[in-house]
Amino acid sequence: MQRTLIWDLPTRLFHWTLAASFAAAWLTAESDPWLAVHVFLGYLMLGLVGFRILWGFVGSHFSRFSSFWFGPREAIAYLKQVARGQAERHVGHNPTGSLAIYLLLLLTLVVGITGIVTLGGEEQQGLAAGWFSFAQIKLLKKLHEAAATGMLLLVMGHIAGVVVESVLHRENLARSMLTGTKLAKPDTPRTGAHRQVAVALLVAMLGFAGWWFYYAIDQQLDMHVWQHSPQTGVVEKPHVKFVGKALPDNKLWRDECGSCHAVFHPVLLPARSWQKTMAEQGQHFGTDLGLDSATTQTVLKFMVDNAADGHTTEAATKIDLSLAKDATPLRITETPYWVKKHREVSAADWAKPQVKSKANCAACHSDADAGTFEDGAMQIPKS
Repeated sequence: MQRTLIWDLPTRLFHWTLAASFAAAWLTAESDPWLAVHVFLGYLMLGLVGFRILWGFVGSHFSRFSSFWFGPREAIAYLKQVARGQAERHVGHNPTGSLAIYLLLLLTLVVGITGIVTLGGEEQQGLAAGWFSFAQIKLLKKLHEAAATGMLLLVMGHIAGVVVESVLHRENLARSMLTGTKLAKPDTPRTGAHRQVAVALLVAMLGFAGWWFYYAIDQQLDMHVWQHSPQTGVVEKPHVKFVGKALPDNKLWRDECGSCHAVFHPVLLPARSWQKTMAEQGQHFGTDLGLDSATTQTVLKFMVDNAADGHTTEAATKIDLSLAKDATPLRITETPYWVKKHREVSAADWAKPQVKSKANCAACHSDADAGTFEDGAMQIPKS
């Protein structure tokens, strides 16, 4: 037995980068401010799987699929041997481990593709923007989440298998995937380091990261606007955020509604709510709007044409779906979706000098004036 290079550098780089990407993607899955990072990791994982499939045909001996082409029966049989403590040592992938690899590659593809489609439906961003409506995307989002959960369970099983086999055969398999070497017989097929391929893969990943965060995102986001906090005197750069598609606007509506308070885009309430608001404009929260007939008709038409019923944004869809058919709320803060979405906002956050009121949407939503209310464009002031 002699120490032999088994895992080439590209395979090791793929392995650890995919593991780190999945862990980071899992941690950022429910964090709106980290949406851009989560999406980047999804695209990166898809690219890594594409490379691994290619490398499975043209890579070094132990990285090729032909070296660990075992069927389910062999995988189950090997698992039984492990349970009995009689499993044969494999220099490359064992039958059960090989099945886990194929399943991980498949699940990564499913997670990545459904993630792209979900992003296109929920956020109207990315390659699949506009393919599905907000309501239609629900099933695919559940599939995305289920596949991600399945992948997590498989990863945990894979780690458990590595630990068990390391103990069984008295070798550190995790370290072998770091160094690339294992003890093997002299006649074991030689593996080349393939440093040039690894460098090319690393450069491609870094190049994609640079393009994503400094060009692709910058085309959609205002990343160069620095905000000054008068309370702390600190100048802060806003977090990366997705900006939704431009919604219809109307100068008369904006002038009339904006003369007394922040304008609330019509997508935030159903048409029946705006109709009731204008019908009762003489008692508009203790104020008489005093709009003439022509102005009333113009403003009302704009609001009805662009109300939540049209499901033109994620917020509009979820607000409308949360309402009972006979419910006609006049306050956005009374809609079930708004209440649910803000239930974790603490009293201390509401009391911050930058916020003060639940009607001050712009304090946390940088796209409030535009009416899009994208998840990634929300950030509660720090102080």
